[in-house]
Amino acid sequence: MQDPLRNSLFDPAQAFALEGAAAARGLETAVETGLSSAEAARRLQVYGPNQLKAHKPQSLTALLVHQFKSIIVWLLLAAALLSLLLGDRADALAICVVLLINGIIGFVTELRAARSMEALLRITDVSARVRRDGQVHDISAAGIVPGDIVLLEAGDVVSADVRLLSASGLLCDESLLSGESAPVSKDIRQLPPDTIAAERSNMAFSGTAVTQGLGEGIAVATGMASELGRIGALAQETDGQSSPLERRLDLLGQRLLWLTLVLAAVTSLAGILWGHPVPDMLKTGVALAVAAIPEGLPVVATLCLARGMWRMAAHHALVTRLSAVETLGSTTIILTDKTGTLTENRMSVARYLLADTDITVRQSGAGTSFLREGEELTPDETALLIQALETGALCNTADLGHAAASGSAQASDAIGDPMEISLLQVAKAAGVSHPDLGLRLPQAGRHAFDPDCKMMATMHEHEGRYLYAVKGAPESVLAVATRVMTEAGEQPLSSDDRAVWRARQAEAASSGLRLLALASKVETSASAAPYADLTLIGFVCFLDPLRVEIPQAIREAQRAGVRVVMITGDHPQTGARIARDAGIGQGELKVLTGREVEAMGGGSALLTRTDVFARVAPETKYALVSAFQSAGHVVAMTGDGVNDAPALKKADIGIAMGQRGTQVAREAASIVLQDDNFATILMAMRQGRIIFENIRKFVVYLMSCNVSEVLIVGLAVGIGLPVPLLPLQILFLNLVTDVFPAFALGLGRGSADVMLRPPRDPKEPIVDRPRWILIGFLGGAITLATLAAFALALFWLKLGPGPAVSVTFLTLALAQLWNVFNMRSSGPSSCHSLARNDVLTNAYVWGALALCLGLITAAFWHPGLSEILGLDWPGLAGLGLATALSLLPLVLGQIFLLLMPGPARVPPSAPL
Repeated sequence: MQDPLRNSLFDPAQAFALEGAAAARGLETAVETGLSSAEAARRLQVYGPNQLKAHKPQSLTALLVHQFKSIIVWLLLAAALLSLLLGDRADALAICVVLLINGIIGFVTELRAARSMEALLRITDVSARVRRDGQVHDISAAGIVPGDIVLLEAGDVVSADVRLLSASGLLCDESLLSGESAPVSKDIRQLPPDTIAAERSNMAFSGTAVTQGLGEGIAVATGMASELGRIGALAQETDGQSSPLERRLDLLGQRLLWLTLVLAAVTSLAGILWGHPVPDMLKTGVALAVAAIPEGLPVVATLCLARGMWRMAAHHALVTRLSAVETLGSTTIILTDKTGTLTENRMSVARYLLADTDITVRQSGAGTSFLREGEELTPDETALLIQALETGALCNTADLGHAAASGSAQASDAIGDPMEISLLQVAKAAGVSHPDLGLRLPQAGRHAFDPDCKMMATMHEHEGRYLYAVKGAPESVLAVATRVMTEAGEQPLSSDDRAVWRARQAEAASSGLRLLALASKVETSASAAPYADLTLIGFVCFLDPLRVEIPQAIREAQRAGVRVVMITGDHPQTGARIARDAGIGQGELKVLTGREVEAMGGGSALLTRTDVFARVAPETKYALVSAFQSAGHVVAMTGDGVNDAPALKKADIGIAMGQRGTQVAREAASIVLQDDNFATILMAMRQGRIIFENIRKFVVYLMSCNVSEVLIVGLAVGIGLPVPLLPLQILFLNLVTDVFPAFALGLGRGSADVMLRPPRDPKEPIVDRPRWILIGFLGGAITLATLAAFALALFWLKLGPGPAVSVTFLTLALAQLWNVFNMRSSGPSSCHSLARNDVLTNAYVWGALALCLGLITAAFWHPGLSEILGLDWPGLAGLGLATALSLLPLVLGQIFLLLMPGPARVPPSAPL
């Protein structure tokens, strides 16, 4: 069926730029009667249900298959197949068991599905009231079509993007889209075509909630065409990025592939040239493949990350993607929202601007205090302050709930506009009880907030007359006020006085405060004009307070070499003030608005030098994440609203708020902060850095052990000696005596100075040049000690091939165990000394060594196990030889570590 509006020039995305009547004509709708039922049914066929498309979650089969896509896994599969072809079923079975165990661990720990779109579907699963055939009907929100006349009232969830045609005191909570907690006042005025979504006051958006007033409008966009649907589509199209750890492990696997193939080919060819049988050399090639590949690496990496996840959960950081544990540790920049993350997400009265003075309000856990010129005072010391407190409490529709009745300082169950709640709270703290005030001055009437004049008023009986309490926008109240209240009484408000008040308003606004004007008058009638001939009492200034722990957390991030950039939907001045108080940026603060970012495009270098981005749209957040990633950063992005979901998925690490965050944001993120606290990010970042440091330690440990195994077999065959190790012996070492110490290294608590180091280069591999040198040195030392033991057993102790292989096995096993102590950080630092370091203080290391020594003993003394591994008792002389030479790599390794430079630190004045 064709679109009935196909010939219309009407653009739903620009409905806010049209008069309401023009929008109705464009959608061919009669406002008085709405669509006919038949026309609504036709449009439903064309546009489809007013629903968001579901994102198909990844199947369990796909998740399981994903566990076996590693190059390391492919190499081991090839080695198992070759062993099977050569008749070594035990080797093939052992390798397959290893792969199965690794696959199961990976599957269980990473089992999750992307539920973002399902959460969006739940948002739109509501009912709605529409006018059709001249009658009002309650219908499922899924049945709304473009052109429907939608009726709104307090408590409703808006079910489509609606161009408002009428609005009476209409306020909408748009935190779902904007992230800002303050309700937005709605009107019906035509707006300029370039008005951004956050400032389209004549639009009610799908998924937002009506908190106050009444409204009526025409549905201009439904389903995926709505603002909510457009954001959802962007989130759905954003592919999850592979983590830096995954990319580095894959790169390491690729290098191992070529290394293994070259070594196996060269060694097998050398053995054939020395006259060894071809089948034996093929088996030797399998042994080399098994030796070169750290089978325990995927298992230990997964378990190490899981352990980090559990530690972070204990500190209120819930990880939904296992690799995020490490990714956060490599973060170079944090893009954080303001409201609720840096601030407390509550409107708090900060200051009263009165005719004769300014009163500062300080609120803390100890209570509320009032200060004038730095000196604390009691509210009843100034009649003007009491009058301002009473006016704010009278001209109010909020309710403090049980907190008011119980006398609690908390008002977690308070109902109403956040600004009005804060007015009641500060009045209560000053001893002005709202219930008592209502008994003394009973309400006789109320004028709801008028978006045209931007004021509201309540009338109260007072000594046979009526007290009008008014609050509203400062410029609106100033325009109708004729007098001003002073300590000496009412005084005329001259034009010069108005200029002074406007200057005070501008000064407060420039510091990021939101202002309301308070005024009153006394009339003989409750039907007098509420907004005429008013007496100005003063301005009340509101602030979303900065969390007390934020400045310290920002300093810790900067000491760790991590930039913090604020992204907010709030006014630039408000964002800049919070940023300055938090300590964001260095020197002069750089602030850009969303419009300026869009005008620049994504490639401007100025973007990556900016400290605060204000008035941003969802696409802007997404573009900013892309811009910083393109500049080489590993980006952590915080968010809580639906508008944040695309950017959260795009970021290297998405961090959602657990308390106030939407389900959409939580399921798009990799980490959920259960306490909504920015400081928790620093804790998680520390854990992430420790995890990567530990991963590097056990990778160096595993690789140095495996390099020694390759060199031992390769050199022995290359110089004409018998094969010193059997494939199953190597597999036993790799899976038993290697894995347990490696896992113990992965559980270490990390170095004390880990948060004083700069972030790693995002392109830096797990094994960098210094660590390859360390791997080569340690692997060479173990090889030297083991081959010496093998040669001495053959030619000095005159042992047969079987016992000599057992000496080789024992020397290598013990040398690899002692090698764990070579995994301490290099340098002579007090944190990394030979006598005191994070390896020696790791209880898991000592437990792993005890376990492995027991397993090695069992390999010799248990008849069945020794037979499978091909181990013969080497005698006391062979045992002593193996034990003595196994200590040589430990001594050489400690000397080498003392000569290596220690880890770098962030200079105190380093620019970020």
